[in-house]
Amino acid sequence: MTVTVATADRGAPSAPVRRLTVLYDAHCPLCAFLRDWLARQRQLVPLDLVPAGTPEARQRLPELDHTATLEEITVVGDGGQVYRGAAAWVVCLWALHKYRSLAHKVATPSGLRFARGAVLAAAKYRETHRVSQPTEQPAYTSWDSRAAPAAHSAPPGCRSGCAVHD
Repeated sequence: MTVTVATADRGAPSAPVRRLTVLYDAHCPLCAFLRDWLARQRQLVPLDLVPAGTPEARQRLPELDHTATLEEITVVGDGGQVYRGAAAWVVCLWALHKYRSLAHKVATPSGLRFARGAVLAAAKYRETHRVSQPTEQPAYTSWDSRAAPAAHSAPPGCRSGCAVHD
């Protein structure tokens, strides 16, 4: 799992994760469904579910590139850890009581290939079911999986990371 640091020199990669902020695309029905599903799960690490690109997201995480959070799923740990793409999905599973062991399996190279396939299927669904949004919102693009060993082409997905691109 690749971790990038939101702010310099905070020791974030080695800091324990006690809380996660999940930035999701509020205009995507699948993202809303997954947000609700995450909220219903027993959490080992509390998840704060926040719509990406909103004033709340900008206030909570002023150091982030919020344009990037609209392009791919982003999860931020309370120690400054930033997870994007496939790593963000894995860390969400890791935070859940019932799915932590699955997260460890999916974090392997072969597991990440499986995760990318599932994300591609979700992207195809989302592409046909996306809710329109006001024109002042930034356009969305597909995400990249920096944590994955190899990228596969896919059709554009919504802003929170359902499609993989080269």
